[in-house]
Amino acid sequence: MKYPDQLHYSPLHLWVKRLDNDTWEAGITDYAQDLLGDIVFVQLPQVETVLTKDTPCGLVESVKTGSDLHAPLSGIVTEVNETLSSAPEALNDKPYQAWIFRFKATTPDEAHDLLDAEAYSKLVEA
Repeated sequence: MKYPDQLHYSPLHLWVKRLDNDTWEAGITDYAQDLLGDIVFVQLPQVETVLTKDTPCGLVESVKTGSDLHAPLSGIVTEVNETLSSAPEALNDKPYQAWIFRFKATTPDEAHDLLDAEAYSKLVEA
């Protein structure tokens, strides 16, 4: 599996991309979607939800199991990808293009805890 170098990764299998100073976009990694199998449902966080780093903020269900989405950073949800409500399989097809939510980070220093592609690859291959 490949992990794009321009993204950052949480140890709980979400990727994030900085869109501007404090605004980020988040989705699940290729590794996570592969473990889950065919994704059939995504419970999106609500806009204006307050995120606390590493705590559940949504849910992804597959034909095999369900898995919580854990906030990669603390912040406030500013937008969700509504197309996933009717096409959750996009997370399987294009995990690095099918973002789940965007948020404004309230504790930007937490970004130092995110992994680069090489470190994430080592984590999941260990």
